[in-house]
Amino acid sequence: MATFDVLSQTGEKLRTIELSDSIFGLEAAKEGVEITEKHIRPYLWWEVVKSQLAGRRSGSANTKTRSEVRGGGAKPFRQKGTGRARQGSIRSYHWVGGGTCHGPKPRSWAQDTPKQVKRVALCSALSQRVLDKKLIIIDSLALSEAKTKKALGLLKAMKVSGKVLFVDKEAEDQNHVSRNLSLSVRNTSDLNALAAGGLNVFDVLRHETVIISEQAARWIEGALKK
Repeated sequence: MATFDVLSQTGEKLRTIELSDSIFGLEAAKEGVEITEKHIRPYLWWEVVKSQLAGRRSGSANTKTRSEVRGGGAKPFRQKGTGRARQGSIRSYHWVGGGTCHGPKPRSWAQDTPKQVKRVALCSALSQRVLDKKLIIIDSLALSEAKTKKALGLLKAMKVSGKVLFVDKEAEDQNHVSRNLSLSVRNTSDLNALAAGGLNVFDVLRHETVIISEQAARWIEGALKK
C-alpha cells in the first residue's frame, strides 16, 4: 500500500493514510525491463487523451452540395451551338455560387476507448504525479468563503505554484465540488477544480500539481479498483 501524509489547509501534517498501490503506487519501468501491471504505462496517455479531445469536437461543420443550394433548376444555356462546354446547372461544383464537392458534413468525432485502457491510463497518470512528488492529499477542500484569495492562500500554505488541479467531492455526490471552491478558482487560468467523478487523464497531465481531498482520494480508490 502507498502511504500518504494528510495535510491540513495550513500545511500541517494531521495523519497518515494508505492507498492502493495499483492506483497511486505504480513504478516507473526501467529501460530494457518488460512493462507489467506494476509499472506506469505512459504510451496509453496519448491514446486516451486523443480520444478525450476528439470527443469534445462539435462536428457541426456543414457545407451544401449542389442539390442543397437554392436555384439552378433551369439549364443555363442550350446544349449545342454556343461553342461553350455543355452545362446542366449553375449550381454545379465548378460554378461560383455552386455547391461544395466533398465538403464537411455534421459528424461525430468520438472514439471508442476500452474502459480498462482508460482506467490503467488514469492510474498511471496519478502514479506519475506521486513519483514527481506533485500529488498532495489534504484533509478538506471546503473553503469558508468564495474568494480567489482563499485558494491562493491554500497554495501558499502547501508551498505550491504553477498550474494546480483541485479534486474534491461533496458528501454524497462525487460529480460536484463545493460551490466556494468552484468560485474561488475560476478567476485564474492556473487553477481548476474538478469533481472526483470527472477525474481524467488529460486534466491530470496538464496540471503540474494535483491536490486531492481525503474523501475524494478514498472514492477514487474505490472507483478504480479492479
